[in-house]
Amino acid sequence: MAASLIAYNIIRDAILKRTQDAVIADFRSRAARHIPGSAPVPADWWGRPVAPGASELTRRLAAAFGGPGRAAVATELTRGQKPLPPHYARLGVPVPDGLLKAMESKTAAQRIVYRGKPYLLVGTMVPMMNQVSVEPVPGVITFRLQGDANEVPEALSVVVAVDLRSDARELAGLERALLIANGATLAIALGLALVAARGVLVPVRRLGRAARELGEGALDTRVEVRGRDELAQLATTFNRTAATLEANIGELRAMEAASRRFVADVSHELRTPLTAMTALTDVLSGDDPGPEADRDKAARMVADGIRRLQSLVGHLIEISRYDANTATLVLDDVNVAGALRTSLSVRGWEDGVRLEVPEDLMARLDPRRFDVIVANLVGNALRHGAPPIVVRVRPEARGGRPGFTLTVLDHGPGIPDDLLPLVFDRFVKRDPARAETEGSGLGLSLTRAHAELHGGHVTAENSGLCGAMFTLWLPREQPGCDD
Repeated sequence: MAASLIAYNIIRDAILKRTQDAVIADFRSRAARHIPGSAPVPADWWGRPVAPGASELTRRLAAAFGGPGRAAVATELTRGQKPLPPHYARLGVPVPDGLLKAMESKTAAQRIVYRGKPYLLVGTMVPMMNQVSVEPVPGVITFRLQGDANEVPEALSVVVAVDLRSDARELAGLERALLIANGATLAIALGLALVAARGVLVPVRRLGRAARELGEGALDTRVEVRGRDELAQLATTFNRTAATLEANIGELRAMEAASRRFVADVSHELRTPLTAMTALTDVLSGDDPGPEADRDKAARMVADGIRRLQSLVGHLIEISRYDANTATLVLDDVNVAGALRTSLSVRGWEDGVRLEVPEDLMARLDPRRFDVIVANLVGNALRHGAPPIVVRVRPEARGGRPGFTLTVLDHGPGIPDDLLPLVFDRFVKRDPARAETEGSGLGLSLTRAHAELHGGHVTAENSGLCGAMFTLWLPREQPGCDD
């Protein structure tokens, strides 16, 4: 439409300029034929030049410049008089002051619209002379009139009004054609725009609907990916974001459930020894404490309960540090064989465990946490397995990192199938009723936490006829440590 508007204005100016140039050229041609100063002057019977009077000349010029679709007015101007609009009242259209001023020095033209009709005004003003024998000045149109010098007008002005309605009709036809073409183009463009907009808006609406559903809690909401354009990339990004959000919220819900279960388990584990200890202390503090042997037994049971509480509280502190990401490693260069023997010797387990470990194997570890790992794995095998208990260590690199594998193998009944996937969870015990048994149910969970803190991992499985087997892999160097 902008191009059509520009083209219309260019064509309109070209048509009007063509008409104006043609009218001016015709005006000058007629002036050359009818002005006595530049045309042959008729002679009388005696051969003398005969020039018309001023009034006759104005009548002849008005008739000569008029014609179909145009009107002309010629006006005599006496000395000192300038052309004024009232002089051209017979023309039928107003003559602008600007055109009259321009006529004083040249042939001037101007387009006007009067009463809704377009006109082209062309005018000129020509000086006059009273001697027919005077030759005309080259390049200047002059009238040579008969009569006394005082009776001859100073100048003669001619204004022609040309009706431009034919050009207006031509332009109107062009305007109608452009409007029709623009209307058809606009209809086609709107159709194409609606098709293109539908291709954009439909996927956007689907994304908006999916976003609302996702916000309302439907975490499994996904959108269909079509094509390979930017909207398809946006849909893919939305699906990835929704999947990540679903996983994160699922993890948060699982953590919330685990926290509730953890609180319940802690309450149970603390209540069991506290209840027993309260009953025993009531017996010991009563008026009739009973035989000395019963008092000694009760005191030992209270001491055992205190140790269990101390162990449980220590484990809970370790678990809370791990959950809060505040647990740190205190690293040292450790001889693996020496650390294993020390851990077993302190607990009096060296006679019930067979070690198979290289004597020169060194690793950079946290000695305290490594001791807890060994104590939990070997202690679990001694409590729930059967001899012989074998602890085997061998160097093994994984993922391009040097490390070692520690395997604890017993020859007991193994881990129940329903318990095997949960063996590293918190407060998981072989006894489902959680009766008064040794251990807090946090040992293997702490083992996994310490292993992951070192950058390793631990697994559990049943080794066929040999019982349960726990496999621990730890790196020999920690990130950021020099070799």
